[in-house]
Amino acid sequence: MQSQDVAPRPRPASAAAPGPVVDIEQAEAALVEHYPRLVRLAYLVLPPSLGRNRRVLTAHALTQRTLPRGRASGDSAVLPAQKTAAEGRDGDPGYAYVRLRVLRTALEAGRPLTFRAWPTRAQLPPLLPQVWGLRLFPRSGGADELALDQRLSALSAPARAAFVLRGLERMADADVRRVLAAAGARDPAAALAEADAVDTGEGADALLTSPEFDPCSLHARPTDLMRRRQHIKAAVAAAAAVAVCGALLGMPGDGWGPDGAAAPPYARNPAAQAALDPGKLTLVPAAAWESSARTDFSVWPARGALTGDKALLRRALAVWARPGGSVQVSATPGTPSGAPPGPPQLLYAGEVDQSRVVLLYDGLRIARYAEAKDGGTRGAALDFARVDGASGADADALVLGRTDGNVRYLTAPWVRTAVVRDLLKSAAAAPGATGASSGTTPLARSADGVTEPFASPALQSGACHSWNVLELTDKAGTRLSTDLGELTPARLTSGRPGRPGDASAADWAPLACSLADARGQGVRSVNSWSYARQPLPDGSGTAEWLCTRADTWRGGGPRVLAQFHAPGQRFGAVAAKAENASACGAKDPHVLAGVLWKSVKGDWYLLAAGGKDTASVRATGGVSGAARSNLLAVRAEQGAQAELKGTLNSGREIGGLR
Repeated sequence: MQSQDVAPRPRPASAAAPGPVVDIEQAEAALVEHYPRLVRLAYLVLPPSLGRNRRVLTAHALTQRTLPRGRASGDSAVLPAQKTAAEGRDGDPGYAYVRLRVLRTALEAGRPLTFRAWPTRAQLPPLLPQVWGLRLFPRSGGADELALDQRLSALSAPARAAFVLRGLERMADADVRRVLAAAGARDPAAALAEADAVDTGEGADALLTSPEFDPCSLHARPTDLMRRRQHIKAAVAAAAAVAVCGALLGMPGDGWGPDGAAAPPYARNPAAQAALDPGKLTLVPAAAWESSARTDFSVWPARGALTGDKALLRRALAVWARPGGSVQVSATPGTPSGAPPGPPQLLYAGEVDQSRVVLLYDGLRIARYAEAKDGGTRGAALDFARVDGASGADADALVLGRTDGNVRYLTAPWVRTAVVRDLLKSAAAAPGATGASSGTTPLARSADGVTEPFASPALQSGACHSWNVLELTDKAGTRLSTDLGELTPARLTSGRPGRPGDASAADWAPLACSLADARGQGVRSVNSWSYARQPLPDGSGTAEWLCTRADTWRGGGPRVLAQFHAPGQRFGAVAAKAENASACGAKDPHVLAGVLWKSVKGDWYLLAAGGKDTASVRATGGVSGAARSNLLAVRAEQGAQAELKGTLNSGREIGGLR
């Protein structure tokens, strides 16, 4: 499309006084009487590049929108000098008004679209009138009409308007200039000059009134039938897809029936559908573990009185796939909480205290779904724990529920006995004590392996007065594990990193309360290691240095504590702690830590110790000293701070744990 020399509609500078007032009735009368001529005027001024079908519809749309909203004042500068009434439309202010409006909008329609300004209504395809399935165009003329149309298409929009006003409306050049200025043309004189340059030959004015340029006398032909058929098929298919999706998303459910607290479905594919079908859950036979070489969750049988409750299982699976806004969702750090990749394995479904509980396993995670026992699912809970690689002691038990500070477990089918042991009472027990006096209490279990509730250390707050652990025995031996606020209890071990063994109560008795630092961190196991023994400088006995390391299921984020246990003290004192440290681990079994210690006589010392493979230790800063061994004892002032460095037998330097 050629650029059009059209500007915003300025008020003409020559307008000295308002012209005749035109009301809506007068304008409508002029529009109806001279409608064919006004549409022809719009058709001739519109750019031919629009195509004849759109040009016809646009000409009619522009003309039909020319009526004023109320009374409108004409402009004496744009209306030709008033003549007698016998001279028809030239003396009609209503016609002059609607002609100006048609011309103005036709010039706007020819203006090219730009990114700098919003398009006007005239520049957009007309909303009305519309003819579906047909193409409309004026009757074809002869060679003269075709030549004139080609010459007009080469003109700018204002020049075409000048040519048409002069030839069709028989207006003098002065009147043409005034009308073009009022219609928004930037340079009416240039438009007239451009129109003068067109060689029209004789009879050009008569050609403007020919049927070639009459948008009211039209031919009709169908549009592209094949393309229209393809578009109709695509539209029908799209409408059907929208209707089906809307029906699926808007189908009324059974309230809290089939899906319970689940959100609306958002995806449907075979794997996702299978994961929601309780009939496709993996159910392991009760005795499968006895003949299996595996000792992990994959051989746990499906237990509980509600394993046949399809409605409960469906709700649990649906909430797992898409938990609704009322569901309380939690996951241990590093555990994905998305939908299962396929049908999971059912481990348990039954009533636990005041809840219905379902435990599911997908090979990577344990998912626990719980809802109220009275049938309401408002406030349902969904918990996740990562258990990839769990085997043997890591798969001994799962938390079924916590209520009033107590915890219940579901134990593995190979567990023979279960005991609750309070590590703090075990530390204070007299030699040879048994039963409650030794801090142990037999733990009753149901036929499904569900334990009685007992006080959980994960839920206690305030001072540490007790720390209960779960002591489970099978044919492989006895193991300790503790509740740290997650679905899987953390296993307690003891020994040099890389070669830990099952811990005893004595190993953990002085360290029990330090386990609180590892709660809620996704801990898989906690190992304690007595890495050094140090004679005290005042001769009051020998202190023990211990390192505890809590490793997580995700591998990262381990927590390391170095503890100093002085003789006569019931519990160890934390000397240093670190997170994401390699110390005390299987890959780097080295540690160095120090503590300020006050002797019985009141003297202060800096005591430091490294592992047996530490060749020397030195202190700098607030305390200076060195020792050619793994132990260092230097007099110090109360509150002094020092930096520790150690050298291993291999020559490698290590820093003190902070």
